[in-house]
Amino acid sequence: QVQLVESGGGSVQTGGSLRLSCVDSGLSVNMNCMAWFRQAPGKAREGIATIYTPLRKPHYTDSVKGRFGISRDSAKKTLYLQMNSLTAEDSAMYYCAAGNPSLTCSGGYCYCPVEYEYNYWGQGTQVTVSS
Repeated sequence: QVQLVESGGGSVQTGGSLRLSCVDSGLSVNMNCMAWFRQAPGKAREGIATIYTPLRKPHYTDSVKGRFGISRDSAKKTLYLQMNSLTAEDSAMYYCAAGNPSLTCSGGYCYCPVEYEYNYWGQGTQVTVSS
């Protein structure tokens, strides 16, 4: 049985930082992509960061590029999302996900896409940013 369990959410002021964690269990070795998504009330779910775990290759969408960092500690089976320079627009429920999509390549860089129906999902952790 696969489980993804997020933690680390909370309330923070504008400009602050948080680090989210996602511990996985039961994932098969072919689940090579892990990702962070978020969903704010009344908005569509948004993929924000992915990592190709065999090579630790990250990918970010424009909304978080330069502010967020995705990483994974394979020994601890833990996926991280370091979030810096947070704004109110970052307030959302954050989810981790795992899957095995084909890589997307652009400009010689290949990465896990956010546009994919990831196979496994966590229950989410809430992030609230206030001024």
